[in-house]
Formats: sequence, C-alpha cells, structure tokens
Amino acid sequence: MTNPWTNPIVSGFHPDPSIVEVDGTYYLACSSFEYLPGLPLFRSTDLRDWEAIGHVVTRPEQLDLFDIPTAGGAWAPTIRFHDGVFHVVVTDAMGRGNLLFTATDPAGKWSDGTPIAGIDGIDPDLAWDAEGNCYLTYSGLLLSGGEGPRHLGIQQVRLDTATGAALEEPRSLWSGTGGIFPEAPHLYEIDGTWYLMVAEGGTERGHAISIARAPHATGPFEGCPANPLVTARGTDRPVQNTGHGDLFRTPDGSWAVVCLGVRPRGMVRSFSAMGRETYMTTARFGDDGWLQIDPVELDAPGAAITLDEEFDEPALGLPWLTVRRPVQAFGSLTARPGWLTLTADGSTMDDKRPVFVARRQQHEVFTASAVVDASEGVGGLSLRIDEDNHIDVETDGHVVRARGVIARLVQTWEAPAPAGPVTLTLWTTQPDAAFSLASVTSDVVHLGFEGPDGLVELGAVDGRTLSAEGAGSFTGRAFGPFASSGTVSFDRVGYVGQDGPR
Repeated sequence: MTNPWTNPIVSGFHPDPSIVEVDGTYYLACSSFEYLPGLPLFRSTDLRDWEAIGHVVTRPEQLDLFDIPTAGGAWAPTIRFHDGVFHVVVTDAMGRGNLLFTATDPAGKWSDGTPIAGIDGIDPDLAWDAEGNCYLTYSGLLLSGGEGPRHLGIQQVRLDTATGAALEEPRSLWSGTGGIFPEAPHLYEIDGTWYLMVAEGGTERGHAISIARAPHATGPFEGCPANPLVTARGTDRPVQNTGHGDLFRTPDGSWAVVCLGVRPRGMVRSFSAMGRETYMTTARFGDDGWLQIDPVELDAPGAAITLDEEFDEPALGLPWLTVRRPVQAFGSLTARPGWLTLTADGSTMDDKRPVFVARRQQHEVFTASAVVDASEGVGGLSLRIDEDNHIDVETDGHVVRARGVIARLVQTWEAPAPAGPVTLTLWTTQPDAAFSLASVTSDVVHLGFEGPDGLVELGAVDGRTLSAEGAGSFTGRAFGPFASSGTVSFDRVGYVGQDGPR
C-alpha cells in the first residue's frame, strides 16, 4: 500500500508530536520550548494535507517563559479527547511545571492551564479506563535539586483532571530496555490489553521506540522481545534520531505512528539544520499481539515553495513566532500600515529576549529577504538557533553589516548601504560534494543585500554551528526581522525554500 502522507509531514522544528483522531479529523500537537505562541496545532482529514489551526498557548500567562533557560519551556505535549473535551498535558520545563490545558474547539481558546500537583517529571500522558479513571503516565526526570538531573524511570498516578491533583503516590512502571532517558510514555488500551510505548536512548542518534503490554493500565508490564521497534542508530537511513512516537489508527483502520526525526546532511551526515521534525510511519500488530513499526522513510524533494509576507493584515499569521514574550511587547502592524514596525528596547540578538519576529526554516536550501527601513534605528534579518548562535545581516541606513555569532565568537563584514529602504538577504547553499573539510557541514549560510547593480554578498558562515548538533539545541533554525536600536520598519519578508538532492 502506498502511504498517503509525505515525510516529513510537518517540516521545520516541530518535535515531540502527539496525535488524536476525533470524528474523522486528526489533530497534531508539537513542542515549542521558549517560543510564543506555544504548542502549535495542526489538523488533517487525509494525513497528507496538514493545516495549521492555532496554538494552545496564545497568552503569556499560560506558560512562564520570560526567564526560563534556553531549551526550557513547552516540552512534549500529549493531546487527547475525552467526554467531548480536548486535553493537552505538557511540561513547562523550568517554568510552571506540568500543566493540563483544555478546550472544546482546538482552534479556539484554550484554558489557562491547571498545574498538576503531586508529581515531579516530564513528558506527561493521559489515558482513561472504562471506569473513568484518568491515568497520568510520565517520565520521572527530576530537573531540580542540588545534585543535577536524576531519573526515576517511567512513573504513573491516577489524576483528578478537574483539580490537577494526583490521587495517589507515584508508582514505577516499565522503563524500557535500559536505554538512557526513558521518556515520552504513551498508554493505550487496545482490545482489552494495555500497551505502554516509550522513547529511550536519548533524543539524539541513540533515540528509539520500545513497547510493553499489561492486563491493566497499572501493569505489570512485559517488554516486547523485538524492542526497540524503531531506531535509526548505526544505519545510513536519511532520517535519524527517530523516536518519541504516538500510535493511532488511519482512516482505513490500519495502524500508524507519528514520531520525531532529523535530516542530517554533509559528508558524514552529522548536522541537522532544521532540528527535529514530525514524521509518520506504518505499523501493525502481529499474530503474537506485539506491535511492529516500519522504519521511517524520507520522501523525494518536492517543488520549491515561495512565501511572501506583506504585513497587510491587522495581525501576524500563525507561522510567526517570538522569543519568551509576545510580539505586542515591541511590534506593531498599525503604527505604519503595511509595515511591521519593531521598537528596540536595548536587547540584541545576543540576548534571551530579542526584539525578533521569526518563522521556522522548513527546507534544506532557502533564501530569505526583507525590505528594511532603518532610517530611525538599527535592524535587519537574523537566522537564529539561540542567543549564542545566530547569523545576522543588518543596517543603520548608512552601512550594511553581516555578523556571524558562533558560541559568542563574532565575525563581521560591512559595506556602504544603498539609498532608501534596503533589501537584506540571507541564503543557504549545499556543502561541497568533494571529499574535504568543506563537505562535512550541513550547509553554508550567505549574507548580503541588493545593491544598485544586483546582489552583494558580504560574508558566509559554516552552517554546522547553527544545527541541532552544533548548538546542542532542542529547537531548529528560525529566521526573521529584528531591531537592536531605535525603530525599524519592514515592508516585506520573502522566503523561497526547496529540499536538496538526496
């Protein structure tokens, strides 16, 4: 059977997917870490076309992101539907802790988030039994305490969803086959048997999916003899780090799994520019009652995608993100109609809360451009993975400056700016195919601007440093306008993206 989907099903950094089907429509939620709006939501009726419908977190008070460390924030949501209500349970790491959000319409307004008391861990999951008991199953990773992170394995409590209170002391469940960081537990009742799916091996190259089964939601669980069911470690598969899966039925009644994965590039396939994305693969139950999951495939590159944002609407569209605070704190679409106006507040792209509005990089090869009026300030276009690693091209109306910031080390290039609003550009190219150091990287990021005689390239930066592996990041790249001084306006942001040859 030909799969109806195209992998990745959601590109750009959209890790830790969870899925639920309600009345023939599938809803997907993903992690968002320090970005707002948080916890993006998608829906589909055919598993091929996924529509962004909104976010669980649209108000700053729903998550405590303002001062969280980088890589904290919204981790590993689980989305479920019970008694006419959508539930999303998630960890606000180093923030509010574990939270339960609810809504009757996932595209509408979600609740403020009920804190879950009586547990300490991450990656929570919800499942209900026939008697109406709700089981919260989670990874017992302890992030606080003077000894540093400790791991208690997979834990479980019965939960009062109205109050967020655990109704019993945590119990230990099956915690995988011994791989590091057992996490992402998902619990399912299927034909009278309870299945516990977990990720283990860490979310990097050792990542894997394993499964156990039991006669009851509380156990005792026995592990599948064929574990791990999915892993790409030690293989040449184009999708690596496969894990963090969620099981569901497809429209024809067969089984499938959504999971995360990365697309490493370069001669030794070590660097993943876009971070962890969402993939899907087929599954089935064998005659012995154990789940089988097929390896995760990567589809052939599609046609180039062109996106243009003219800032003509009264609000930013769903793909736009900010870091740790909402765009209303520093941006306006009405101060200068048809332009996005950013007002600097002393922060730069080197800070935890930059004046920065971004979209995810979603293709291996891309060009981004912005028309910038910096007559009253300093700003431009940035490609960010975090505050320590970003690549910027900016102008003050007199000079155009390119900056490569890699682990806080800075290199700059500059040239006189053309008159009037200037079009700033950054773009990527594939690494050298020949056997050399230049072929190791994921890509090369170029920075420049449109001069009177055409494109002027100011500089180029090795892209491996802005990869999930190079920066040690849970996210991926995001690009967009920023301001570091005064007031800067943007008339247009363009993006052309296409995946490279396999």
